[in-house]
Amino acid sequence: MKAIPLLLMGCGGVGRQLLRHIASCRSLHAKQGIHLRVVGIADSRSLVVPSNVSTGELSDELLSEVCRLKSDSGFSLSDLPGLGESRAYLGAESTSKMMEIAALLGKSTGLVVVDCSASSETVNILTQVVDLGCCIVLANKKPLTSSLESYDKLMSFPRRIRHESTVGAGLPVIVSLNRVISSGDPVNHITGSLSGTLGYVMSGIEDGKPLSEVVKAAKSLGYTEPDPRDDLSGMDVARKALILARLLGRRITMDSIEVESLYPPEMGPDVMSVEEFLSKGIVLLDKKIQERAASASTFAMVLRYVCVIDQNKCKVGIREVPKSSPLGRLRGSDNLVEIYTRCYNTEPLVIQGAGAGNDTTAAGVLADILDVQDLIP
Repeated sequence: MKAIPLLLMGCGGVGRQLLRHIASCRSLHAKQGIHLRVVGIADSRSLVVPSNVSTGELSDELLSEVCRLKSDSGFSLSDLPGLGESRAYLGAESTSKMMEIAALLGKSTGLVVVDCSASSETVNILTQVVDLGCCIVLANKKPLTSSLESYDKLMSFPRRIRHESTVGAGLPVIVSLNRVISSGDPVNHITGSLSGTLGYVMSGIEDGKPLSEVVKAAKSLGYTEPDPRDDLSGMDVARKALILARLLGRRITMDSIEVESLYPPEMGPDVMSVEEFLSKGIVLLDKKIQERAASASTFAMVLRYVCVIDQNKCKVGIREVPKSSPLGRLRGSDNLVEIYTRCYNTEPLVIQGAGAGNDTTAAGVLADILDVQDLIP
């Protein structure tokens, strides 16, 4: 039985679902000769570890208790009852302890550091643990979209980093792109609908519904962030586009990407509250986008919010696409990526499926963890 030690940063929806997956897949993994040994769980304020990280682990009962506690965002891991022989570390002490664990296990038993947070503050930790022999698995996009210096550091050991869930949740976008690149087939162009929220919104607009109505419906279904402008700004899609562009060798930063927001600056979070935006602001945007949709339909085209990456540009925004194309046929919250290469020239390589949701994303993270098992001593 191969034991894979892992340390999880981030106890939000994806992190909690990952812990549930780990516990529920014990028998499956045992048949595969694998045991995932959770040696640490961290939130933004604290870290919980077993009394002996070299041989011990956090029990499945404690993992379940973490999921229960962190379902209420007001609680810290330090509030966990019944820690038993486990111990909680707070503040700067928790960061120091994580580095200590990485130094202890990285090159001896191996350690997978998993980032399911949405924080840019994990970049410093990740760029250090990679030098200590640790493997890194990311659902968090920010480490790969920070400075080129940090990106280069993280990617300096490419076999030890997996980040499938940063683009397309559980879809095999990254692995497919890496296989194409490794084969020597040059990638000429990528077009992708990479936001389940904006995919749902564009489908509703295609059906003739006002933007304001569709966004409110999406929020009520839990498809959007608490402030829908986090989705409507296009920045999430821009981060995913930057990750893909950098994989292709583009030496660009976020400032290099042209991003079309679906709302103007005068409706931004620093000007309007969420409630005011949803009640008064967004309805003012209905007419313009309905006119764009009607104009597109006269040419058998539909509107999709996409990223476009080629040799010269990286753009994110609304684009007219043929209704009969894979992107034009896309409905609901699915993601879709078209990859054009020398081999996939007239007919692109198309990857499509559920591209959002804690369950799907966590499943992608778990697959990435298992994918590095051959690097664990």
